[in-house]
Amino acid sequence: MGTTQLETVPEPKYWHLKTVLSEALDSEFAVGEILPNERDLAARFGVARATLRQALEQLELEGRLQRRRGVGTTVAPPRVGVAVAPARHSWPGAAGDDWQVLGCDESGSVPAVVARLLETAEGDPVHIVRRSRVTEDRPLAAELLYVPAAVIPSGAEIALLTGPAQAYAVLAQLQSLELEGQDRTVELGSARAEDAKQLDRLPGAPVLVVTTRYVSGGRTAAVAVSTYRADTCRLTFGESDAVALLAG
Repeated sequence: MGTTQLETVPEPKYWHLKTVLSEALDSEFAVGEILPNERDLAARFGVARATLRQALEQLELEGRLQRRRGVGTTVAPPRVGVAVAPARHSWPGAAGDDWQVLGCDESGSVPAVVARLLETAEGDPVHIVRRSRVTEDRPLAAELLYVPAAVIPSGAEIALLTGPAQAYAVLAQLQSLELEGQDRTVELGSARAEDAKQLDRLPGAPVLVVTTRYVSGGRTAAVAVSTYRADTCRLTFGESDAVALLAG
């Protein structure tokens, strides 16, 4: 890693340092390698340790670094490419789906934005399927799939089930319907407490929120809200991984 002193720059000093460190990570360090301690890094770049910590924290938020207690700061592996291609015209739970089912609940209260998409009234029962996405033992995303009880053909029978069994039954009933279309939106957000726990992040950590609306019979049949870790994922669109959002 170079020893060039940071001079006056038009951007915050920690931000410029972050850029310098990022270039060094690409050229001088391997994945998993431990960085020098803060005192040595601060001396090498001629900055205060507080400035260095700001730069390191930003690189950690961006998924370039990992801080591990008892080990130190290491170079993080590349982000995992996660396909969310509109070309995948299929229901959740269909063949090739990478999500794991955790359970299912029924509620008459859902977030207002979801209720508007589902066109449900307050108190209308909605099945909420909880799913997760993991790769190489690393959590990538958490999902809540909202399905109005009114669109499920065997709603009464499903109500007798609990946990994962109920979730699989809801997914099976969805797949029995004709999927007429789907659309997605992606936005940057902050992890809610429940999502943060599932994603092994602190509440408020940056996340990418993908909202998918599924249409059948001329109406919204289901809405999936998928929360991806922004520090470990890059979302890809289309039929290949050629186009990436927030690539590392």
